[in-house]
Amino acid sequence: MKELEEGTELRLDFDKIARVAAACPDVIPVAVQNADTGEVILVAYTNEKALRETLKKKRLILWSTSRNELWEKGATSGETFELVEAFVNCEQNSLLYRVRPTRGGICHTRNRDGRPRNCYYRRIDPGSGSLRIIDP
Repeated sequence: MKELEEGTELRLDFDKIARVAAACPDVIPVAVQNADTGEVILVAYTNEKALRETLKKKRLILWSTSRNELWEKGATSGETFELVEAFVNCEQNSLLYRVRPTRGGICHTRNRDGRPRNCYYRRIDPGSGSLRIIDP
């Protein structure tokens, strides 16, 4: 898993949507954006239960399609998120959550200095298709 999450080889999971649809047919995608910086933190899934909990508690709560359970982002690491705003798209089949990190961290992966980073920290090289880690 470490190589997948932190390596430099491009290994996209083109079967993910099919697996999600088979295992969790009642979810929709949600893009999660840092309300202060505009950075996209991650794209995940939510269902009706997770949406209700997110709106009620004003914290980022998603649906884990791998564990098939509610997932409060950062509950284990302490890198939790306050919900600032929620938007729905025109077809009402995806959401955008604008959130604020409660401790400043975003992802469970760490940069060279050991600090949490944005989940989108690898750039794809168009020529080779390899990944380049971008650590500010």
